[in-house]
Amino acid sequence: MPTRELTPDDLPLTIDEYLRKKLMPVEGAIPHLPGIDMHGNTIPDEIVGGDVFEYINFQQRYNIDARIAQAQRRARVYLEPLPEGAKARNTVDVHVQWMSSKPGYTEADGEQFRKAKSSEQLRIAENLRDLAATAGVLIVDAQGHGIIAAKIASTVHDTLHAFMLSELDRVGTITPVLFEQLNLRLAQSATARNALGRSMDASSRELATMLYGEIRSNGQFRFVNFGHPPPLVFSTKYKRFMEVNRERMVQFLALGLEIPEDHPDRNRYISVKLRKKRIDSSDIAMITLMGRGDIIFLHTDGVYDGSDDRERNRIEAIIREHEQKSAKDICNAILDYAVRRDSLLRQEGHSDEIDDKTVFIIKRT
Repeated sequence: MPTRELTPDDLPLTIDEYLRKKLMPVEGAIPHLPGIDMHGNTIPDEIVGGDVFEYINFQQRYNIDARIAQAQRRARVYLEPLPEGAKARNTVDVHVQWMSSKPGYTEADGEQFRKAKSSEQLRIAENLRDLAATAGVLIVDAQGHGIIAAKIASTVHDTLHAFMLSELDRVGTITPVLFEQLNLRLAQSATARNALGRSMDASSRELATMLYGEIRSNGQFRFVNFGHPPPLVFSTKYKRFMEVNRERMVQFLALGLEIPEDHPDRNRYISVKLRKKRIDSSDIAMITLMGRGDIIFLHTDGVYDGSDDRERNRIEAIIREHEQKSAKDICNAILDYAVRRDSLLRQEGHSDEIDDKTVFIIKRT
C-alpha cells in the first residue's frame, strides 16, 4: 500500500502553536446586532503573544432560550412545598429543611423563602432576555512576549469564561462580582509565594491588563477596565476623536495588583494598593455612540499606549480616511499602519519597543 507523504497539518501542534490557535479571534463568532458593525483582530509579535481578543457572542456560545426555560421552570418548582417524607429536589428544598430544623420556624417562613427564590429565577429569565440582545468583547494584554505571556493571557481568558458560566446560572447576566473574582485569581498569594520562596515585589508577578465590555443595538457600550488603555470615540460629525469625561471612566490597576479593603481574604494576598471597596455597578463605565457612523476604537498598547499625541493624530487620520468603510476595513487599516511602524522600528534598531497588537472597532450604522 503506497504511503502518503506527511504534511505540516499531520504533525502535532507545539505549545505555542496551540496557544495561538486557541487565543486568536474567530470571525465566525462575530455577534450580529442591529445597527452595530464590529470587527477586531490581533497580530502577535512572535508566533504567539500576550494579547487576547475575543468576541463574546452570547447567542452563539450559550443556549439562551433553554436557560430562560430552565429559570421559568425553577420559578414554578421552587413554589411547590416538598411532600411529607420526600427527598429534597433542589437547593431551595434543602434550605427549607434546614430552616425547619431551627427553633421558631413556621410554615409561613418556608413559603416566604420559596417566593423569594422563585422571584429570583424570574429575574434571571428577564436578565437572560436582555443578554440575548447584547454582544461582549474581551481584550487582554499580558506583560511580555511569547509563550509565557500567552499562558498568562490564557489564564485570564479561561478564568473569565468559567466565572461567566457561574454568573449566568446565578443571575442571568454579567455582574461586577465576576471581575472581583477574576482580579483575586490573578493576585499574588502570600502563602504560595512564601512556600516557594519567591520575591514579593511587583516584578515577580504575572501581570495582565484587561478590558471587558458589552455593546447593545442602541450604541450603549458598558465596560470595566483593569489597567488597559481607555477607549477612544471618533465622531463622524466632527471628524475627530472626542474628549470623554475620564472621571466617569473608572480604571483599576492591572489584574491582581489591587485588593479591596473589605474583602475577607485581603490579608492572604500581596496587594500593591488597597482599594476602598469591592467593585459595584457604579464602577462600570459607559460610552454611548450618539450618531450613525460614530466609532469606538479599542486597542492594546502595541498599537497606541495613549501617551503620544502624534500617534493619536495619525490613527485619527486613518479612521477619518476610512470612516465610510466597514469596521473590518477600519480595523485592518490601523493594524497595517502599526505593522509598517514596527518595520521602521526594527530598521532603526528599536525592536524592544515592538509589542503585540490588537484593534477592535465598534461602529454604529
